[in-house]
Amino acid sequence: MKKPSNPKTGKKEHNHYRWALTAFVMAVALSGLLSLSSEAILENADLLLALLILALFIGLGILFDIIGVAVTAADPRPFHSMAAHKEKGAKEAIRLLKNANQVSSFCNDVVGDICGIVSGATGAVIVARLQKGLNLESVLISVGVTALISGATIGGKALGKPFAMNQSKRVVHLAGRFLHLFHRG
Repeated sequence: MKKPSNPKTGKKEHNHYRWALTAFVMAVALSGLLSLSSEAILENADLLLALLILALFIGLGILFDIIGVAVTAADPRPFHSMAAHKEKGAKEAIRLLKNANQVSSFCNDVVGDICGIVSGATGAVIVARLQKGLNLESVLISVGVTALISGATIGGKALGKPFAMNQSKRVVHLAGRFLHLFHRG
């Protein structure tokens, strides 16, 4: 005997698949865009510019990790009050909180993972420049750069998570205010 299907469960499952497909498409597009931009900038960049690009990608990954954690930790009630008082960014913050699962996935997984991958590729460029500049082919340079990138990324995220949880209202409100800059209407 066939079990009766629950229309709500079926819709939820469909939404999960749709979100996974959307995340995949966004990841491919964003990864391609960031990789292409990074390659174009790094092609003729000196070591200092490559280090700045690396710091930018690590910082971006940490920032989006903070936003992703804050969105899952924030209480929506203060934002409803802010929206009632027509405070800029409040409606956008509510939208972020209503879609916390997707926002967290986008920030932590899509952007975070892409920044990790692109910072690794940037690290490879830095290793090549260091080896060329020092006229030395050493695996220690590669290991050292990789270890520093990992440490900076993981350490930054470790510092950011408690901040995101303790300051979730502030972080979400700032994200909402930023999104409000692009609001039409």
